[in-house]
Amino acid sequence: MSLRHAAGNSSASMSPESTALHLRLTLFAALLFTAVSISCFLLFRDADYSRFSSYYQLPRFPTVFPSASNDSAEASNEYPLEKILNEAAMEDRTVILTTLNEAWAAPNSVIDLFLESFRIGDRTRRLLNHLVIIALDKKAFIRCQVIHTYCFLLVSEGIDFHEEAYFMTPHYLKMMWRRIDFLRSVLEMGYNFVFTDADIMWFRDPFPRFHHDADFQIACDHFTGSFDDVENRPNGGFNFVKSNNRSIEFYKFWYSSQETYPGYHDQDVLNFIKVDPFITDIGLKMKFLDTANFGGLCEPSRDLNQVCTMHANCCYGMDSKLHDLRIMLQDWRHYLTLPPSLKRLSVVSWRVPQKCSLDSLRSHGSPEKSVQED
Repeated sequence: MSLRHAAGNSSASMSPESTALHLRLTLFAALLFTAVSISCFLLFRDADYSRFSSYYQLPRFPTVFPSASNDSAEASNEYPLEKILNEAAMEDRTVILTTLNEAWAAPNSVIDLFLESFRIGDRTRRLLNHLVIIALDKKAFIRCQVIHTYCFLLVSEGIDFHEEAYFMTPHYLKMMWRRIDFLRSVLEMGYNFVFTDADIMWFRDPFPRFHHDADFQIACDHFTGSFDDVENRPNGGFNFVKSNNRSIEFYKFWYSSQETYPGYHDQDVLNFIKVDPFITDIGLKMKFLDTANFGGLCEPSRDLNQVCTMHANCCYGMDSKLHDLRIMLQDWRHYLTLPPSLKRLSVVSWRVPQKCSLDSLRSHGSPEKSVQED
């Protein structure tokens, strides 16, 4: 008799009662084994986890949507500023810089319109490869990492720049002067830069319009008609600066002049010092940019065939600023659809300012004006 046949006869000879008892015993044994195994695992884990974790760094997996609990872990610079600037720089070591805080970093807010202007501008999309966004707080830095390649978190000890600052408040002044000091450090690292506020729309490549013989050139709220006229009203939201000894000394002088003119912001102090003999002594070549090319809501660039940038200056309130910035982008898109013959006739101009205006600034006291609305 084969073993298979013997086993079959034995199974066939078992009664139903014996089969049920056998199944119950098997189930009980399995449950007992499982319970003992779990108990041993838990005891082992409790006894050894702390010792294990002290020897091995367990991997951290960030959540898809960062929360307050992991902001501090994610909001740190992976690379030093020098490496980021080197990666972003053009062949002549020029970078484009803007600053960003939480108030302007929200989805569908200022930073998104800023980046959109590069994408739809004339020969401006490629310039995004050279843009470095300087985040002034952790949430702005995290948002930057989602929407752009080059981001750097600028840590300011004891100062929190995440909220919207208001014109001429102590918070505003600290933010503006911190920016001047940071830009000085970029020059000392040997990089030229175009600094641009994020509420400036880039519609054309501005580099062909820059003065090649200038160390420092800056946009204006009002342009008198002469590039060299110190009566021009400069706006610190847009400037192109070449790195050399003259520009570095100028930025040091500019920053230190806040002590000479306490309570003033960087733009007002620039208006004071632009005629200082020190500028002549160091040989700084300063130029002022024509609002026909570098316009703003204070003095719009009327000819869309000439415009490079448009600034949402002379504007009170975030809602007003966003409204008029969106109108700007709509006007530019409409201009792009025109045939060349109509473009040459300059039949289209800006429909802004609408909600932004000098009258709106006059109707509100200075403490109410927003950080980059001057």
